[in-house]
Amino acid sequence: MYDGLKGFRDFYPGEQSARREVTDAIEGAASRHGFREIATPALERTEMYVDKSGEEIVEELYAFDDKGGRGVSMTPELTPTVARMVVAKGQELSKPIKWMSTRPFWRYEQVQQGRFREFYQTNIDVFGSSAPEADAEVLAVAADALTDLGLTGDDFEFRVSHRDILGGLVRSLAADPDAVDTAAAIRAVDKRAKVDDAEYVGLLSDAGLARDTARDFDDLISDVETVADLDAVAEAGDESVEAAVENLRNVLAAADDFGAGEFCEVSLTTARGLDYYTGVVFECFDSTGEVSRSVFGGGRYDDLIESFGGQPTPAVGVAPGHATLKLLCQRAGVWPDEELSTDYYVLSVGDTRSEAAALASDLRALGDDVVVEQDISGRSFGAQLGYADSINAETVVVVGERDLENGEYTVKDMESGDETTVPVEEFPPEDGLPTYEDYV
Repeated sequence: MYDGLKGFRDFYPGEQSARREVTDAIEGAASRHGFREIATPALERTEMYVDKSGEEIVEELYAFDDKGGRGVSMTPELTPTVARMVVAKGQELSKPIKWMSTRPFWRYEQVQQGRFREFYQTNIDVFGSSAPEADAEVLAVAADALTDLGLTGDDFEFRVSHRDILGGLVRSLAADPDAVDTAAAIRAVDKRAKVDDAEYVGLLSDAGLARDTARDFDDLISDVETVADLDAVAEAGDESVEAAVENLRNVLAAADDFGAGEFCEVSLTTARGLDYYTGVVFECFDSTGEVSRSVFGGGRYDDLIESFGGQPTPAVGVAPGHATLKLLCQRAGVWPDEELSTDYYVLSVGDTRSEAAALASDLRALGDDVVVEQDISGRSFGAQLGYADSINAETVVVVGERDLENGEYTVKDMESGDETTVPVEEFPPEDGLPTYEDYV
């Protein structure tokens, strides 16, 4: 008997059916907005991640040398892969490029609630548009997916920020702007809620801000709660801050038009820790706070394609993580039932296999999503009925030798236990999904 690996999960049919329903909702929302599905490999060259994040990233990867001596890694995220794909096709791709993909990723990190070593995300990305409408559409897809799952504005919120505002403010407030590491300062903001105040101020100080200035900077960004509050931020910064504030306002206005504005709030203490983010960033949180960590996030990464050797290509995306999304859905009571669902079980009695199989085929032809099972184990009547109950069959159709002699089937409603007989030539009808209720 072997145990599964830590951080890797098995999904049995009930849970997997719920996960499939959630995935379909996310992908369905993206598809309605014109995002096209792509598929990507499980392995990439390790150097792609090292070049992007430094040698220390290898400690977080499932990295190894393959049989050809190449350094490869199990993909820890999708963004570098899609950047490679965009560069590979170059000018062949019509802009904007709108792609989506649901797949597993792997990171060797500490296992905790909502975080595993193998995890699943749906990535939704736009390449080739710097317009605020592109950011707004990504927000709208995320909002549509969550509301399609049954969540409401009382359940979640998008905290929207702009990294250029943060970076510009740091430089504007610093005594010596050239001595400030803006990327480190933004990473400090990203850790603000995860460390104590002294450590947070220390991180800002390490980035090049005097401690008093660090306090002023934090007061300025933490006081922003509405779009109107951005006026004070624009006044405190330079021209780059003013431009970033204007961009953030335009994105939020577009989000209103795209139907996502009601879920958005300004939050300059939201930063996103990855250095490749360049403009608007956002994170989704449980509005009640019961799910304490970010459910998922996204943002703009305009420089990434160029850094991979491609032409300058603006980009923005979001990646709902399925593990944390499950926590939110469970808290809100909208996680799909983890139960099997079966429309029909065709129960065979005696030497009726051919007739039962033909009926099962006719029932499956009623619709692409109709689920029909039949006996494949040669079991008794009682054993078949017990199995039908275990798979939550709604309707059992008994095909027995005596029934066929009388030119009929027995149709049984499994919830009530009621049953009736139906002429063979009337079942199934040409359209509709027949149940016991249709024949009484």
